[in-house]
Amino acid sequence: MEHRPVLDSLYVSVSCPQVRDMIVTRPDIGFLRTDDDFILRFLRARKFNQSESFRLLSQYFLFRQQHLHIFHSFKVDDPGIKRALMDGFPGVLETPDQHGRKILLLFASNWDQTRHSFIDILRAILLSLEVLIENPELQVNGFILIIDWSNFSFKQASKLTPNVLKLAIEGLQDSFPARFGGIHFVNQPWYIQAMYTIIKPFLKDKTRKRVRPLHVLNPAHSLQLYPNLYPMFLSLCFVAKLEKMPVKCADEL
Repeated sequence: MEHRPVLDSLYVSVSCPQVRDMIVTRPDIGFLRTDDDFILRFLRARKFNQSESFRLLSQYFLFRQQHLHIFHSFKVDDPGIKRALMDGFPGVLETPDQHGRKILLLFASNWDQTRHSFIDILRAILLSLEVLIENPELQVNGFILIIDWSNFSFKQASKLTPNVLKLAIEGLQDSFPARFGGIHFVNQPWYIQAMYTIIKPFLKDKTRKRVRPLHVLNPAHSLQLYPNLYPMFLSLCFVAKLEKMPVKCADEL
C-alpha cells in the first residue's frame, strides 16, 4: 500500500519547485500564491503531470484576472453569495461516497431569480470549492456533482444563456484544481437537454464522459444504465429532501 505522506513529501520537494520555475514563462499573469501547499493541489488535480499542473495554475489566476466582477467581495457574507448559499447553491453532503468523494447537490428549481443571479450561484459554488479544496483528501479523492432539474421551469432556463454557461465551464472545468468523478443530471426536461447540446462542444472529452442522465420517473432505464449509481442517487436525493441527511454550506463543514 502506498504511504501517501511519504509520496507527497517527495512530490513537494521535486515537483513543486519545477512548477514554480515555470512561472517566469507567464509574465502576463499575477501569481498571487506560489507556496508548496497551494501548488500541490494543482499537481494532485493533474495527477502530478507538471506541465498540465502549471497550465491549470496559470488558468486559475488568469481566470481571476479576466473576470474581476466574479471575485470582487468574494466572501461568504457578500449578499449575493450569502443568498445563493442559503438557497442551497450548493448543498454539501456531510457523508462522502464510497470513494471518499464529497457530494455537491443542487436542486435547480430552488433558484429564485428575484433573489440572486446565475453569477451569484457560480460565485457561491466557486467559493464553496475554495473552502473544500483546502482538505488534502478532497484534493486526491475529488467531488461528485448531482443536479436535480425536477420542476425547473422554461422561464428559469431562459436565464442560462450560452455566455454564462461557457463562463461556468471555464471557471469550473478549466480554471479550478478539483477532480470531478461524475456530473449527474436528474430529470432534466427537454430544454435542458437542448442546452446541454449547445454547451457540449465546450466540454473536454473526459468531462463529457462523466455527465450522466438519471431519471427518477424512468427508474428501470436508469438502473439498467447505472446499476451502481442510481440506487445511491435515490438514497442521497430523497433522504436529503426529507432532511434526514444533513445538507450544509461548505463553510459549515
